[in-house]
Amino acid sequence: MLRSCKHCGRIHDTKVDCGMKPKRTKEPTKINKFRWSRVWRNKRNSIVERDNYLCQVCKDNKRYVYEGLEVHHIAPLEENYNIKLEESNLITLCVNCHKKADANKIERNYLKELIKIPPEYDRMVF
Repeated sequence: MLRSCKHCGRIHDTKVDCGMKPKRTKEPTKINKFRWSRVWRNKRNSIVERDNYLCQVCKDNKRYVYEGLEVHHIAPLEENYNIKLEESNLITLCVNCHKKADANKIERNYLKELIKIPPEYDRMVF
């Protein structure tokens, strides 16, 4: 199939390497490797299920957003990598709320209050 190449501007087969496509020079970080792992995908799915497939911030504001859901680490991985899979640090948010939470426009204490997990549930292994 012939297409216009976004790297060289010419038209050639999609399977042809024109040599202009930039090569990856950065090594994947420990955090990126974690985000690509099956363990994270499984945990993410369990958190979305726990939160009934709804953005928890929107739900608290009486709106029910169930599309574009992401799982947010309340304490970022860069700050505390050791709690990357703890239930009490994970919450389901829509894309807009996730951006606000990452920009610290939604307070962490508020997010912690929204999840309300019993202490024994946090210790369960999935």
